[in-house]
Amino acid sequence: SCRTPQLGGSVLACSSCGSVHYVMHSCRNRHCPRCQGIDKELWIEDRKQDLLPVKYYHVVFTVPHLLLELFRFNRKTMYNLLFEKSWETICHFASDPKLLGAQPGAIAILHTWDQQLKYHPHVHYIIPAGGIDSNGKWKNTKQNGDFLFDVKQMSEKFSAIFAKKLRKLKQQGKINKFVPRDLIPEPWVVYAKQAFGSSHSVVEYLGRYSHRVAISNARILKVTDTHVTFKWCNRKENYKTQTQTITGVEFLKRFIE
Repeated sequence: SCRTPQLGGSVLACSSCGSVHYVMHSCRNRHCPRCQGIDKELWIEDRKQDLLPVKYYHVVFTVPHLLLELFRFNRKTMYNLLFEKSWETICHFASDPKLLGAQPGAIAILHTWDQQLKYHPHVHYIIPAGGIDSNGKWKNTKQNGDFLFDVKQMSEKFSAIFAKKLRKLKQQGKINKFVPRDLIPEPWVVYAKQAFGSSHSVVEYLGRYSHRVAISNARILKVTDTHVTFKWCNRKENYKTQTQTITGVEFLKRFIE
């Protein structure tokens, strides 16, 4: 119904030439891909002022499926923990003089879904190729490829400090639900995506993902009285496009989660 006759509209008239233009009303729903457009552009303009003329790395932190129930019942606490420990991991490696020896900066974006709209909390980090050293001066990274730091080592560090803090929160009574005893063997995946070659590429990425809703209209292929069919990219199969049909009830459940 967004920007359709169903929501009505307004007539705009020019006081100089008398030209009349009819504008449809928007729904202003935060999940609407159309209404997010203006907010997205304003946010991007603000972020442009934060970007540096350097290469940017893209790092993603995920959590094991074993923790999804904990996230569902303790969203604010667990999201804060995810941000806190993922950032602590980045700073830990950045502080090593052999790797960087400086304080990094970053733009972090939380996503709570995957391509199939399933609950999948993870954080995207956009990290400039350098940081501020102890003398307050800029220091470039030593890496030339797409990887800022060793992702396997980052995964091990992240899992250890996350699990330790999680158990502490449980002991303090700040976590609702059972905390699994042995979390370390679970797959704590930290992975690096292709690095950005310029700040312009960063802006393009942020434009797609900063105010992104769970699914765009273009991905919805068919809607019936009972089912919804949509397309999604399978990252495990080299981003192959696949289709999935689920009930309308299941679609709404995934969408609002």
